[in-house]
Amino acid sequence: MLATDLGSRLELFVDDHAVERIEGDALLRLHQPIPRERVLTHDAPWEGTGSGYHTVIYDGDLYRLYYRGWHLEVDGASLRSNRHPPYACLALSTDGIHWEKPELGIVDFRGPTANNIILEGVGMHNFAPFLDVNPNCAGDARFKALAGTKAEGGLFLFASPDGVHWSMVAEDPVITDGAFDSQNVAFWDSELGKYRAYWRFFTGGGTSGKVWAPKGVRAIRTAVSDDLFHWTDQEDLTYVDSPADEHLYTNQVFSYNRAPHIQIGFPTRYVDRGWSEVMRALPDCENREVRAVPEERLGTAITEGLLMAGRDGVTFKRWNEAFLRPGPERPGTWSYGHQYIACNVVETASSLPGAPPELSLYAGEDYWIGSGSAVRRYSLRLDGFVSVSAPMSGGSLLTKPVTFEGRCLELNLATSAAGSVRVELQRPDGTAIDGFALSDCQDVFGDAIARKVTWTGGEDVSALQGEPVRLCFELRDADLYAFRFCGT
Repeated sequence: MLATDLGSRLELFVDDHAVERIEGDALLRLHQPIPRERVLTHDAPWEGTGSGYHTVIYDGDLYRLYYRGWHLEVDGASLRSNRHPPYACLALSTDGIHWEKPELGIVDFRGPTANNIILEGVGMHNFAPFLDVNPNCAGDARFKALAGTKAEGGLFLFASPDGVHWSMVAEDPVITDGAFDSQNVAFWDSELGKYRAYWRFFTGGGTSGKVWAPKGVRAIRTAVSDDLFHWTDQEDLTYVDSPADEHLYTNQVFSYNRAPHIQIGFPTRYVDRGWSEVMRALPDCENREVRAVPEERLGTAITEGLLMAGRDGVTFKRWNEAFLRPGPERPGTWSYGHQYIACNVVETASSLPGAPPELSLYAGEDYWIGSGSAVRRYSLRLDGFVSVSAPMSGGSLLTKPVTFEGRCLELNLATSAAGSVRVELQRPDGTAIDGFALSDCQDVFGDAIARKVTWTGGEDVSALQGEPVRLCFELRDADLYAFRFCGT
């Protein structure tokens, strides 16, 4: 078996890329984000109940939240959205927690320009910017976006020098083969050295159980480009062990900033549970019944956020269990449009003084309810998507053969006061390397992002650089989220 070269990069357990086997009572455990405060309500006259498709970007010392300002309502037997056209809007924050809608003075809304609208016209249904980190990116186009619908011709390319003032780069769409009636995203893939895009596509047809699919299954398609104009290698995403006929409303794929070789996605799962006594017991039954008049599914469907991870841009490990469940029943939840997760995660300060930063992600609620939808922040520890987890009875994980660069091994872990993680470095044949056996390893315990591993001879593993090794992690009442070799 060929060894995977880890170099000094961070490795997460979001898939089984490095996993040979798991034994004992250990398992790969999917974690759920913790609900925090509501950070934004889309109740301005140019926003409304249909506001959504959020994208969060951290740039320097400023957080940006882009979204669609729109309003949806049911008028008798019709679904209506003609109060105003959709707009691209921008909210700003200095900490990712407290947000404001700046008065930008760019777009005239019924006279005044004192609003946070950045753009109107073509593509506003699903305008989704990204910060272009291509090293050859021109300074006057640091921000890019793909946006558009099938009726408009496809996805158009937009650019901006500051993320506020935008212009369409070309009159013709750059991607035309697709459905596009979702949030379609793009970014610079630093591992590939190309741009990658993900967009809505329909595949198959018919229905599956109570899943509504007159045009087929809502799927995700990807392609790559050198210049954002010419896109090649179009492929539908494939999944390791997930249903092929499960509807995915958004994809929200991005390169994880702490491990850019891994793409993380937050697709929205759509499930139509139909009418039942349980459905009527969920929050906002009266609103469900109103929404069900034009289309029954609009009152009986439920959405939630999933997690998927990939390394080649096409094949993903999609966790079948929900990453962001609808949560405790309360007004504005357990409905169609709930828990659409924003594209990207950002690092924010912990509310616990002295604790390391955490990840913040954002999701929608109150969709089609009241005067406007809203956004809630959720938090997760750094790299905290999935862990190797074991109870006090213990368990272990053995990696495939790997090579590395560095002089020490660091772990992102959390244990109980009595729990621990120990690490054995093995030869490819499974025999322990002298001085790095489990019996040589000191118990590693605590709750830290980068805790060094020490053996009886110390922490220095540099003599093993470039040689194929296996890592055997033994855990007791512990979670291991990530590891890396580091130092020179």
